[in-house]
Amino acid sequence: MDVTLERSELPAAGRVVVPVGVSGALGKMAQALDTHSGGLIRRVIDDAGRRWKHGAILELPFPAGTGLDRVWLLGMGKDDLDRLEIEQLGGSLWAALARLEGGSVTLASPEGIELPVPADQAQLALVTGLRLRSWRFDKYKKTDEDDQAAGPSRLAVAVLDEVSARKDLAEAEAVLAGVNHTRALVTEPANVLYPESFADEALKLRSLGLEVEVLDENAMRELGMGAILGVAQGSRRAPRLVVLRWNGGGGEDSPIAFVGKGVCFDTGGISIKPAGGMEDMKFDMGGAGAVFGAMEALARRKAKVDVVGVLGLVENMPDGNAQRPGDVVRAMSGTTIEVINTDAEGRLVLADAIWYTQDRFKPKLIVDLATLTGAVIVALGHEHAGLFSNDEELAARLTRAGEQVGETLWRLPLGKAYAKHIKSEIADIKNTGRARQAGSTAGAVFIEQFVAGVPWAHLDVAGTVWSSRDLPLSGKGATGFGVRLLDALARSYEDEAH
Repeated sequence: MDVTLERSELPAAGRVVVPVGVSGALGKMAQALDTHSGGLIRRVIDDAGRRWKHGAILELPFPAGTGLDRVWLLGMGKDDLDRLEIEQLGGSLWAALARLEGGSVTLASPEGIELPVPADQAQLALVTGLRLRSWRFDKYKKTDEDDQAAGPSRLAVAVLDEVSARKDLAEAEAVLAGVNHTRALVTEPANVLYPESFADEALKLRSLGLEVEVLDENAMRELGMGAILGVAQGSRRAPRLVVLRWNGGGGEDSPIAFVGKGVCFDTGGISIKPAGGMEDMKFDMGGAGAVFGAMEALARRKAKVDVVGVLGLVENMPDGNAQRPGDVVRAMSGTTIEVINTDAEGRLVLADAIWYTQDRFKPKLIVDLATLTGAVIVALGHEHAGLFSNDEELAARLTRAGEQVGETLWRLPLGKAYAKHIKSEIADIKNTGRARQAGSTAGAVFIEQFVAGVPWAHLDVAGTVWSSRDLPLSGKGATGFGVRLLDALARSYEDEAH
């Protein structure tokens, strides 16, 4: 769906969405429409009565006296309304428009409606929700003549100040591009997206001004990355470590660092997973996908902050050369790890990726994202990602950032008592905790062993990067979770510096 900007006035023809206050108050565009239709809008709102509330959508075909083909009245506004709720309203609006077969729809300005946010920002939030909810992945589908409805192909946004709106829209579109690119990567099947092809996709980001470096298997072996190489050794697909750098702050300060687990397909290895649902393990690279999308978003919006993103990319497969339960590997840090369960592989990937990141870039903070444990879904469902951190200020920033964009986090514990869960009899540590006890925390305290005095947060996003049902801002499938969260976090540091 293309988005264009137009002057804020009632169209002479076509299809238009008109915001109306929940109290029945008509904004400027609704008043004009009511006048042209001989009071139709007021009569419709009065007839709706108590049904007319925030989120209500009424469709009026061929309203008399207007020359319009169709009008949607959109109820918006309540006392505690925030930007995120307006975005979700935009998502609901898309659901109403999705049955259209192409063409254009005009989104009127909510000018004149009493809202707790300025009219132009409310309108941008509606557009953001529409754009997020409208994303589809139909790359591998044949065109079906019986299934042509894909929503309008063009959204004309009637704005008050075109210059300001163009700037704001461009910045929003930059982040949306990162979100939707992440969704596409997470949705791709593992025979299309694997470590080498994922790295090739990252190289394309050079066109946006990102510095991109790809470490192959030999380079990783020279660096002593025994943990990530141990995971990769059962696959015919060679591992890659991808480094993405954005020096928007001038490159003089210590960067913010994002590290993503990128297991492009996870069979569990020798500790093989059950067959049921294994096809979903293509999204086990969702953490790396989020870091990829966030770095793209920062580059597209020319963020004034220095950020490095590191992607640890592997496949976890069970061939004759695969890592066995009981094997001991040596990580880049020198720490030895007893591999109890080869399906606890994401933490091994992060062990080397995080150590490499802090050793090379000396970042001011590290945030890692990983679809790490099923245990986090048992604890939090699909409503929150798990947050673990060694730093109160960073944890608070991440929580605020998540609340702003609707990618919410719930903090879970770390501590020495839990670190005892990963004590090994024959190595420094083992890669699992105690059976059926604090599984997500066991993964987090394992990763913490490879953090050397840097403010750090681990986000277990196993329950949030993929959805089996429609959500307010995404359909079934890949959600893009983490991109907007990381962008909002980076923006908080950017705002402080400028």
